[in-house]
Amino acid sequence: MFTSKKITALFSLIAVALLLPQDCWAQLSIPSVNLGLKSTDNPQEVVSTIKILMALTILTLAPAILIMMTSFTRIIIVLSFVRQALGTQQMPPNQLLVGLALFLSLFIMTPFLKQINTEAVQPYLAGAINHEVALEKTLSPLRKFMFNQTRDADLSLFLNLTGAKAPKTRADVSTTALIPAFIISELKTAFQIGFIIYLPFLVIDMVAASVLMAMGMMMLPPVIISLPFKIMIFVFVDGWALLVGSLVKSFG
Repeated sequence: MFTSKKITALFSLIAVALLLPQDCWAQLSIPSVNLGLKSTDNPQEVVSTIKILMALTILTLAPAILIMMTSFTRIIIVLSFVRQALGTQQMPPNQLLVGLALFLSLFIMTPFLKQINTEAVQPYLAGAINHEVALEKTLSPLRKFMFNQTRDADLSLFLNLTGAKAPKTRADVSTTALIPAFIISELKTAFQIGFIIYLPFLVIDMVAASVLMAMGMMMLPPVIISLPFKIMIFVFVDGWALLVGSLVKSFG
């Protein structure tokens, strides 16, 4: 059975495959790797082993790191709010919501990912730049995206917590302060959207509860009566298209 972690890793590979041109795959060769344990007195071999372990750890956390620096956070929270507001319990299932959020995130982040591929990945594979320059060019589009979605108050909060001087330009803001500020800004925005989504469904629940009380059917849960009406209204107004369209436009 697929879990959310497996789906995240799968769609991360799909995103890389979609961004790399076809001729790039022809140039890539897959090396063979042999893992083993042996005793050594050479410090360089010990350092190399530690570097490999650190690289494997970073690769394990890479999907989570990339998700927290993209539009995924806002989208998955809003989709979860919609499911709770509808009261459909596990429908749509978690796997479907995660998959939809990943594809929407890929759609929104495509311009930035193409810029990363053009300015960082391809020059690095061609040997035109080193890994430090490639990392800087990779972070530049992501920082631009995060700055556009981060509130000044949230960014000021983390800048004040660092105790550093107030930056004069965006380039002076460290990425370690920008990322958490971006995350809490996304959380606040997602909860604001979720509150707006909840209101019409709450009205339907209140109407159903009032009708049942007026009829003296207080033992019947109002959710049983309101659920079909909420689903019907959501389908009639083309709720999924409205929701997805509004989510994508909110990153404009």
